[in-house]
Amino acid sequence: MKIRSSDLLTAMLAFVAVGCSGSDALTAPPGAEVGGATNVAGSTAVAGTTSNGGATASNSTTGGLSGVGGNPSTGGNRSTGGAQPTGGAAPTGGAAPATGGNAPTGGTPATGGAATGGSKAAGGTPTTGGSKAAGGTPATGGSKTAGGGSSVAPNKFVGNITTGNGVDPTGLKYSKYWDQITPENAGKWGSVQSTPTSAFNWGSLDSVYSYANTNSIVFKQHCFVWGSQQPSGTPTQAQVETWIKSFCQRYPNTKVIDVVNEPPPHTTPSYTANLGAGEGGTYPWITKAFKLARQYCGTAVLILNDYNNDELTGDRNHTVDIVKDIVANGAPIDAIGCQSHGLKGVSASTLQTNLAYLNSQTGLPIYITEYDINDATDSSQSTSFQNHFGVFLSSSYVHGVTVWGWIVGRTWETNSGIVNGTTPRPAMTWLMQQLNRPVPPN
Repeated sequence: MKIRSSDLLTAMLAFVAVGCSGSDALTAPPGAEVGGATNVAGSTAVAGTTSNGGATASNSTTGGLSGVGGNPSTGGNRSTGGAQPTGGAAPTGGAAPATGGNAPTGGTPATGGAATGGSKAAGGTPTTGGSKAAGGTPATGGSKTAGGGSSVAPNKFVGNITTGNGVDPTGLKYSKYWDQITPENAGKWGSVQSTPTSAFNWGSLDSVYSYANTNSIVFKQHCFVWGSQQPSGTPTQAQVETWIKSFCQRYPNTKVIDVVNEPPPHTTPSYTANLGAGEGGTYPWITKAFKLARQYCGTAVLILNDYNNDELTGDRNHTVDIVKDIVANGAPIDAIGCQSHGLKGVSASTLQTNLAYLNSQTGLPIYITEYDINDATDSSQSTSFQNHFGVFLSSSYVHGVTVWGWIVGRTWETNSGIVNGTTPRPAMTWLMQQLNRPVPPN
C-alpha cells in the first residue's frame, strides 16, 4: 500500500484523471504488501521490492496490474502501474452473531490535549488518542457497527507497526509513543504457514501480542485473507477456517482485524472458489471470511482493508459496492480500512470528502490502517502529516490510525521514516505534541 518513486509519474496522471490533487495518487499496488522485501518470516527490507512469499515476476502484482496509478500492496512485489487490475482480497472467524445496524457517528472530544481536537468513535465520548501516559488500555474506537457482535470502547488510537519482527527499536520504547500495534508481516497467513498443512509458526506473533498485553496497547491483526503472502497451493474452506480459528483461540485479546485485504480488482486469493462455497452475492468468499472471523474472534472489529479508497473516486466507490454486497449477504463487517500510502500531496478537503463518502454510504466507521508519507524533505512531510491528521483526528467516524513504520531506514519506503535513530523528524515531533505524548528520545 505504498507508492514508489518509479511509479510517481503514473500516480500523478491517475490523480489528474480522477480529479484528485497531489503527486502521489495511489497506495498499495497488488501483490506488494507493506513490509516490502520482508521474507515470509517477516524480516523487513527497506524498499519493498520482493513479496513476502512470492517471487518477483514480470507482472508482479497478485491479480494483475495495480489499481489506478499502480501502488504496491502491503508486503509483496510492486505493480508497475497502469490500468486497474482485476485482483482479489482476504478472510477471518468467531461465534456468528446476527448482522446488525450501522454505527452511529458519536461525538467530537479533544485529541488528548492536542489543538486539532479529536473525535470519538461511534458511541461514547472520550478523546481521540490522548496521552499514553494517562494510563489504561486504549480503546479501539467506536461502538458496534453494521453486522453486530462487536463491543468496542470508543477511544481513538494512533499506533504503528513492528520494526522487522521486533517492537522496541534501539534506544526507544514503543509503548511510550504508540497506543496500538500491528505486526507488519508476522500476522499474514503465509508467515504463519508455508502450506495449508504445515505446522503453525507463531513465534513472532506471540512476542508482539505479549508486548501489547503487557503494555496495555491495542493489538491489531493484519491480515487473514489476501491475494498475496498466503500459503502455497489452493487451500480449502476447512483450511481457511482452521487458520482463522487457531489464530483467534491463541490471541483472544485481538481488538481489530483486517479480515480481507485488497479485494478485487487489486488482488485475488487462489482459494476464492473454495472459500465462497455456499454463500451468495458477487463476493461470496469475502462474506464467508467475515462470518468465520466473527465466529471465532467474536468481539474484534472486523475490517475490509484496501488501498486508494481515500484517494481515488473509483476505488472509493468500489469499496462501497463491495460493502453493500457482502452486508446484503450476511457479512458481519464492522469497519472500512483505508491504507493511505498515497496521500502525499492530497489535500485535506479531498481526503475529507472521500472519507465522509465511505462513511455516509455504508454507515461504517473508518480505520486508517497503513499511513505513511514517503518524503525526504522534512518540512513537506510534516505539512502532509498536519493536513491529514487534522482530518483523521477531527472526524468522528475515523476510529483509529496506524502509521506504517517510524524508524528511518527500517520502513518499506526509503523516506517514510519519522524518527532517525532516536532523533525525531518534524512530522514525529508535531504528531507527538498533538497527542500529548513524549517526543523522542524522551
